[in-house]
Amino acid sequence: MLHVTLLTVGRLKESYWREACAEYAKRLSAFCKLEIAELPEYRLPLSPSPAEIARCVEKEGEAVLARIPRDAYFIPLCVEGKALSSEQLAERLQSLPAEGYGKLVFAIGGSYGLSDAVKARGQLKLSASKMTFPHQLFRVMLLEQIYRGFMIGAGNTYHK
Repeated sequence: MLHVTLLTVGRLKESYWREACAEYAKRLSAFCKLEIAELPEYRLPLSPSPAEIARCVEKEGEAVLARIPRDAYFIPLCVEGKALSSEQLAERLQSLPAEGYGKLVFAIGGSYGLSDAVKARGQLKLSASKMTFPHQLFRVMLLEQIYRGFMIGAGNTYHK
């Protein structure tokens, strides 16, 4: 069974986001071993300078990189990444074990995104959209797409 880790910078504060994630975690348990790791957000002043923002992204990136196993297939989420259809994501999920991967790691960055070092580590940079989403909502959307991908791969009709 594939081990899927979702690395996220920041915590879910509202209970409705936590409940939505818990629902998808429950559904995903039939297809994979899911771990959600919440990494701390780097604290910034109210109006951060560009240098403070750069330091924030670097520090958060170091925390993300420290949590990626060497033998994992890594997918950072970034706007400049490749946009895949649900069916294409399903194909990617299905092909990983045959390619020798037992671990898959996704990363959602903090408010200022992921560092270049994190993006460079990825085997596939993935973009969900050119639009910007709140990180809490995007975590739910990503879990839903992972679930949808496994359902498509299993030949189920959820995605219709």
